[in-house]
Amino acid sequence: QIIVDDDDSKVWSLYDAGPRSIRCPLIFLPPVSGTADVFFQQILALTGWGYRVIALQYPVYWDHLEFCDGFRKLLDHLQLDKVHLFGASLGGFLAQKFAEYTHKSPRVQSLILCNAFSDTSIFNQTWTANSFWLMPAFMLKKIVLGNFASGPLDPEMADGIDFMVDRLESLGQSELASRLTLNCQNSYVEPHKIRDIPVTIMDVFDQSALSTEAKEEMYKLYPNARRAHLKTGGNFPYLCRSAEVNLYIQIHLLQFHGTRYAAIDPSMVSAEELEVQKISLHTSNEQDGQ
Repeated sequence: QIIVDDDDSKVWSLYDAGPRSIRCPLIFLPPVSGTADVFFQQILALTGWGYRVIALQYPVYWDHLEFCDGFRKLLDHLQLDKVHLFGASLGGFLAQKFAEYTHKSPRVQSLILCNAFSDTSIFNQTWTANSFWLMPAFMLKKIVLGNFASGPLDPEMADGIDFMVDRLESLGQSELASRLTLNCQNSYVEPHKIRDIPVTIMDVFDQSALSTEAKEEMYKLYPNARRAHLKTGGNFPYLCRSAEVNLYIQIHLLQFHGTRYAAIDPSMVSAEELEVQKISLHTSNEQDGQ
């Protein structure tokens, strides 16, 4: 746990795993309902392959600028000049805002945006955003749970949702209220400020909290982005489709191997191995498509 602001109550919780010699790790930012440990499947797999990954939980921030300032101080504290960011939902929006905030002296080397959005107005909650801080915790939890999938689910997805409900229960009123405020406060990403950053957009084809319009908007915003489509996975593919998500993360990070922005220990890189995995993913996608 790390405090970087003058305000002692703002505590960042994080898991920092993998080789500390790596100076450009992959950092995970959770969704509204998530804590740092929702990315445990990624931490276990990626560190096993030699990557350095950091999963974060943000303290209570009430606006995007305040979050970006705190995050910059955290990176300074960790002595990280540039990082790769994987953001899920709200985490993806904050990752884009941070890239935009630091565009004059860039701190973000690349972005993986999972079920992410670029404009908070899609939730039609901008008018209530200012009142979340007044609401009791049970009401806030109800708002968040309203976006979780219902109906028949496969076992992995059901387990993923159970895990997220459990994480949601662990969050206090101010943590939830502040995240919902960040999620719904009127704001959008200015793409011209982050145009040059390599982006992978990861989304699912089954039911998730994101509308088709929100997804289309992301594709328009990042016409050159790589796309990582998962046939299923709902709101939390990193939990219930972790093998596919981890493979897409590796494919995204492959472009930095052999540079100073590699997130992996050079001695662990085996190009052939990744090539084989890419082919197998391609084949399985083609079979799915038939």
